[in-house]
Amino acid sequence: MVSFLLKSVLVVVAVFSISSMAQASDPDILSDFIVPVGSAIDGNLFTFNGTRAIFGSVIEKFSVTKVGKAEFPVLDGQSVSLAVLQFPRGSVNPPHTHPRAAELLFVVEGSLEVGFVDTTNKLYTQTLQVGDLFVFPKGLLHYQYNSNSNELATAVSGFGSANAGTVSFPTTLFATGIDDQILAKSFKSDIATIQKIKAGLSP
Repeated sequence: MVSFLLKSVLVVVAVFSISSMAQASDPDILSDFIVPVGSAIDGNLFTFNGTRAIFGSVIEKFSVTKVGKAEFPVLDGQSVSLAVLQFPRGSVNPPHTHPRAAELLFVVEGSLEVGFVDTTNKLYTQTLQVGDLFVFPKGLLHYQYNSNSNELATAVSGFGSANAGTVSFPTTLFATGIDDQILAKSFKSDIATIQKIKAGLSP
């Protein structure tokens, strides 16, 4: 009887774990593609031209042009999305994570200093040149930095989700209303320093 109960509990836990894993990624679809409501099914459905304007544009601060299912609805169910990252001289894409996908970054202009931290707090870094690719594993904290004071840098990132999500650590920690005292204690700092950091993040 005990053995039967134990097996039953293990089966329930296994089923729950599998269903939880399935919910943590893009859903499998039972058709070739999902047609957004009110859309005509032709070549235009599968075309996105919102990235045309970024080529040849002049940027003064770090910029990301996202192409996920919010911007390109036919990506729903395809488990893929893209972003174009533009780095003026000396700019940074601050530490962040993508909770639902790994990121494969391809440098197409300039050079980038990149890195990520694994779950043992080990930092992996690399200097990337044009033509180099670098993978940031799913859910791990990472960054990109254009340390060159003379050149712009541009990269294209691919994601294994139509909605990879982004959690920017500076914004998440200092611009969401977490109490100053909690942050001061967490960073072994003081409230005045925390308030100065928050003021620096204000638009």
